[in-house]
Amino acid sequence: MGGIFGVASKTSCTMDLFFGIDYHSHLGTRRGGMAVYGENGFQRAIHNIENTPFRTKFDHDLDELEGNLGIGCISDMDPQPLLIRSHLGTYALTTVGVIRNPEELIKEAYKNGHVHFMSMSGGKINDTELVASLIDQKDSLVDGLLYAQERIQGSMSMLLLTPEGIYASRDRYGRTPITIGQKDGAFCASFENFAYLNLGYHHYSELGPGEIDFITPEGVECLSAPRKEMKMCAFLWAYYGYPTASYEGISVEKMRYDCGKLLARRDKGVTADSVAGVPDSGIAHAVGYANESGIPFSRPFIKYTPTWPRSFMPSSQKQRNLIAKMKLIPVDVLIRDKKLLLIDDSIVRGTQLGETTEFLYESGAKEVHVRPACPPITFGCPYLNFSRSRSEYDLITRRVIRDREGENVSEETLATYTDPDSQNYKEMVEEIRKRLHFTTLRFHRLDDLVESIGIEPCKLCTYCWNGRG
Repeated sequence: MGGIFGVASKTSCTMDLFFGIDYHSHLGTRRGGMAVYGENGFQRAIHNIENTPFRTKFDHDLDELEGNLGIGCISDMDPQPLLIRSHLGTYALTTVGVIRNPEELIKEAYKNGHVHFMSMSGGKINDTELVASLIDQKDSLVDGLLYAQERIQGSMSMLLLTPEGIYASRDRYGRTPITIGQKDGAFCASFENFAYLNLGYHHYSELGPGEIDFITPEGVECLSAPRKEMKMCAFLWAYYGYPTASYEGISVEKMRYDCGKLLARRDKGVTADSVAGVPDSGIAHAVGYANESGIPFSRPFIKYTPTWPRSFMPSSQKQRNLIAKMKLIPVDVLIRDKKLLLIDDSIVRGTQLGETTEFLYESGAKEVHVRPACPPITFGCPYLNFSRSRSEYDLITRRVIRDREGENVSEETLATYTDPDSQNYKEMVEEIRKRLHFTTLRFHRLDDLVESIGIEPCKLCTYCWNGRG
């Protein structure tokens, strides 16, 4: 995943840009970047932030990154923003999303003109550079942005900085957001809408699917109207989004409360001494469950945040598992001899939640009832890099299905495993429960998840749960 932020200001944009990007640190931990345009032209800085926070790495760059226009990112992908010089002029580009058909697009670029790409380690081409090559195949930046949106399989939202202003282009189906904030003498564009509130901006607008806006210090002009069809990633509300964010007018924190509430309404016959959320993304779900069920909320373990980063970000699964374990500190009196009902945002591989459960048993818990706030994840996401899974068999659901059905499973059979009322689904859930040593296991239903969000189901992408994007 990743986050992008841009500022167009009548005065210096540097500090707003710096803090606006930093507010996206929950979306990535590999690289950060800033590019500005001012009296000295374009200036840019990119740093690795895997072991050092964004603020620390970029603080010494701020004097050189002076300008009134700027864009930047937090990214788990390739280095960016990139500075591009082409027949369309010089511009900086930053993106968030994923390209699933890079080889096809690279071959097309070779065919359409004499171009070359900078090759990174392993021969991979930077996705943002590939996007720039698509833009440059047209006679204007707007036509280029539209062309890129049409040709990219996956999704790609972009901020493109020119000496005149910033082009904001939301991906074709609106799978990821771009919102615009305004204050006196400045406008900003942001992935997360909360990122500009403490900088003095108020909400101005939210781009629709495929919409392109041009942002200057004086105003915002819509250059390409939004498309009618939207498929926004539902997982943003359930997990990725910061609690203070909202998408399409729907609060992330409120959605998670409602999600937990609906989980509790379906959950009959379970007894527990307390309800707990796996920090941090499971906490709001757990509070909603506790309020609805009447079972007290507690924090039987506390996440040690000063030094440990988000657990799934390191490239090594072994390192992710170690970090997940090391950062949870038990509160013995709230665990020993207790029956706990534990809510996490989801189960992907199952490794970390299984180890968390073992950790609770080792700390004296009598029972651990697990309630994921998402349905079983059954399909690898083709639209966003929401996990580092290299194969669908990284998913515990698909491993269980493979063991039951073999390697070649028909779409019809697979569909039965996503139906919470089917026998195959119930037997799959029971097998997951046994493998991960939970006392009981019940997943959130997809229809309840959609109800928790509260917008039209046709506007949501639920591919990872039911294979329908």
